[in-house]
Amino acid sequence: MVDTSGENVLVLLRPNRLRPDGRPEVRLPKGHIESGESRPQAALREVREETGLSDLETVADLGHQTVEFDWQGYHYVRDESYFLLTISDLLPTQTGHPEKQFECLWLTWEEAVARLTFAAEREWVQRARVAYTEHRRSTS
Repeated sequence: MVDTSGENVLVLLRPNRLRPDGRPEVRLPKGHIESGESRPQAALREVREETGLSDLETVADLGHQTVEFDWQGYHYVRDESYFLLTISDLLPTQTGHPEKQFECLWLTWEEAVARLTFAAEREWVQRARVAYTEHRRSTS
């Protein structure tokens, strides 16, 4: 998600889930599709639930990928979809009430790429920046 200035990206800090280097995870908002929801509807709902933010708009469907990983003794295969969202009428210092497991961080594009825990999510932020630049050009 991008703020109204187009200069800041929202990421979620998970203070209670540590990376191997001891630092907390930094992730993009995400979740599951509920019965009857489309992928874009699920993305908007999950971001609202995880961040406490509203007035969100889907700007672009960035695509999807299948992710396979092991965690805590289980093997997972997930299909993940990514969307570029914007928020209106909100300064990056203002947030609603995020889920207790998260802290919202508004970072510059570069800071977000540097701080995200997983390489795949860093790649999606880079794709989002390209899509955002194209969106701004087309609406100017």
